[in-house]
Amino acid sequence: MQEKLDTLIETTVTGLGYELWGYEYRPQKESALLRVFIDSENGITVEDCGRVSHQLGSALDVDDLIPLAYILEVSSPGIDRVLFVPAHYTRYLGRNVKIRTRLPIEKRRNFVGKLLDVNDEHIKVEVEGTVYEIVYDLIDRGRLVLDVVRPQRKGGKQA
Repeated sequence: MQEKLDTLIETTVTGLGYELWGYEYRPQKESALLRVFIDSENGITVEDCGRVSHQLGSALDVDDLIPLAYILEVSSPGIDRVLFVPAHYTRYLGRNVKIRTRLPIEKRRNFVGKLLDVNDEHIKVEVEGTVYEIVYDLIDRGRLVLDVVRPQRKGGKQA
């Protein structure tokens, strides 16, 4: 089922002219949530999300790939975008990320820090002076952290 779902989502989104950033499928006992993130060089509008949602919803219903009642959400990745694949992490090397792992690494599951290194097996994140190596299989969710720049007051000091 997973492979068919991957293919259906990818072909529908790209067929409409958008980039599939990634998706999350969260089945529960009686229902499921399918959250699809789309992107494009021109950004994403509400109309773009509606267009993809309509087309994808129809395709999912025809192929009956989700055996439960489900909620379909289509949105842009946003500024605090979820990172799904190594290429996403590579794109944001040197930026701050928030990582939640499935299992503890050195007694912690949440890491917020600077993304130092990325390869095909793992990432390295510096958190408060300590560098953690996290393999992709252990990542439950990775997100870009919005870097907030505070305005400077007169005299060059930060507010």
